[in-house]
Amino acid sequence: MITTTVISTTTTSLSTRKAAQHEQQELRMSSLDIAELCGKQHFHVMRDIRKMEPAWEKITQSKFGCSNYKDPTGRILPCYSLTKTECLYIATKYNDEMRAKLVLRWEELERERLEQGRLQKPKEIRLLTTAQEVLHESEEIVGEQLEIANEESDGCFTVTEIAEVFNMDAHDLNSFLVDMNIQRWAGGQYRLTPQYAELGLAADRLSIGYSLKGKLKYNTYLVWTEKGRDFIMDLVRCGR
Repeated sequence: MITTTVISTTTTSLSTRKAAQHEQQELRMSSLDIAELCGKQHFHVMRDIRKMEPAWEKITQSKFGCSNYKDPTGRILPCYSLTKTECLYIATKYNDEMRAKLVLRWEELERERLEQGRLQKPKEIRLLTTAQEVLHESEEIVGEQLEIANEESDGCFTVTEIAEVFNMDAHDLNSFLVDMNIQRWAGGQYRLTPQYAELGLAADRLSIGYSLKGKLKYNTYLVWTEKGRDFIMDLVRCGR
């Protein structure tokens, strides 16, 4: 099923941001879903929607949402993405049985949303009264922001994890990669050399610590994607 998420508010907590996103979410059903549910060919459903769109646009001053999907042969093809109101408008063209199936499916989707807690309320804002509460809250916010910042490197491997496969340590593997001109030491950290920088081999991971005076310290270090790990392992095997 195709869904569209619209974020229109900014909050200071990941939990409240997620709640705001869920409240803003609008359930949608694709023309593929309609075709499957009603036992119709997708191109017939697309044709029906195109025929009914001018009247809808005349009344609402808006067109139906468009999206795309990949068919079994790998082609990217168009489809429609409809709200409940739009979908039930299209259903007026179909027979009683098909309309009933669509109505019941929408009830099922809405019930699933409620059961999954997607309409949860944002947590209450409370006054922080002690230094410990302030510290705990700040650490929670920093942790949430760190999780967001590291989404791109999620699932990547550290050089230590890769080195362990060959009974090496991180220093030896880093030195090997430097000798192979794959990475170099720059600005206090290892960076990929230009010819390897855009191949999807690695990503930056952010880490956060504190100075002796309690100030946040931000550092990044290189981690390797699954493609990068396999690339390194092939290099080490060939080099041995």
